[in-house]
Amino acid sequence: MNPSVAITGVGSISPLGTRWHNVQPSYQSMDTCIELRNIDQSATPVAGLATRENELLKTLRNSDPRFQRLDRSVLMAIHAARTAVADAGWDDPIDVGINIGSSRGATHLFEQHHEAYLNHPDRRARPLASPSTTLGNVSSWVGQALCSSGVAFSHSITCSTALHAVANGIAWIKAGMAKRFLVGGTEAPLTGFSVAQMKALRLYAQDQATQYPCRPLAENPVDSVVLGEGAAMVCLEPINPTTEGKARASVSGLGYASEQIAHATALSVDGGCLRKSMQMALASLLDRRPIDAIIMHAPGTVRGDTAEMNAIRQVFGADLPILTSNKWRIGHTFGASGALSIELALHLVANEDIPLDFPYPAVVRNRKRPMNRVMINAAGFGGNAVSLVVDK
Repeated sequence: MNPSVAITGVGSISPLGTRWHNVQPSYQSMDTCIELRNIDQSATPVAGLATRENELLKTLRNSDPRFQRLDRSVLMAIHAARTAVADAGWDDPIDVGINIGSSRGATHLFEQHHEAYLNHPDRRARPLASPSTTLGNVSSWVGQALCSSGVAFSHSITCSTALHAVANGIAWIKAGMAKRFLVGGTEAPLTGFSVAQMKALRLYAQDQATQYPCRPLAENPVDSVVLGEGAAMVCLEPINPTTEGKARASVSGLGYASEQIAHATALSVDGGCLRKSMQMALASLLDRRPIDAIIMHAPGTVRGDTAEMNAIRQVFGADLPILTSNKWRIGHTFGASGALSIELALHLVANEDIPLDFPYPAVVRNRKRPMNRVMINAAGFGGNAVSLVVDK
């Protein structure tokens, strides 16, 4: 079944900035947003929000007494959602479906509540520990902020979470169960425990002296994952004469797959789930126009990047599209990464002059070409993958 729906709005907050007009120059630059920060008394490369974006979150938190106890991930989701809804021109979002995912959820608050529990002499938790750290509070609070009475649900499917949200929104629209859906992902993992988990896997970037600590698809590959924070949302509507006039793009292809895994963090050598998800996405297209670029998942792990490259070569052969990844710029935002890749895809099909080559020696050699059709890949722990195709 062809999934074609219109993307009528987009909103984000990330190390690149917020809103369409200031994210664009960030992508046109070859600078990375990754910098050293003190995480749990250790200098660690991360991609965090800049001062301006942090001030926006502070203002948002202070704008409503109910927002005072919300986690950073929820505040970012609210900010991105309001931006996306305004971009789509949804003046009355009272009947909007909402599906926003997160891999880790309320990371900051959960760690704070757990530390308070451990330090309490009677091992007591704070009263609002549960409602403020449940994963469902992401979408429900976005619904509150938008004054929406429609369905709102959250989910976590590791790093492919945001693209699964898009798949869910499309399914609800195609089934006639919703007229409009707000989907996306949010992640705020720049905490001591979250960083320590990635370092324990021995995947975190070690070379702090290099200009680009995260180096997906590098010629001389090393594991170089860097964590980043951010949120991105897109507004989905059925394609019709009304939405065609305001659409930024359409989602014209969708694929998903899972594979059996031998290790909790690994894909198969040939990236079987990614191969199947890309093939399914291509099979759902209504025409044979080529894929001009693939925004790869490519987080900077040797095995993961290699598996994805192997899958792409199996699907596309020798005539490869442009291959790129934005994680050398903004790090790996876990559940939000797919939504931030969609935002990049929307900039590409808008014919903006965004360089897609890597700023270091890489295994791919891209040739410049018009951007009319872009594929976005995401894969996560557990051997699952999603591929979307976005059309101009």
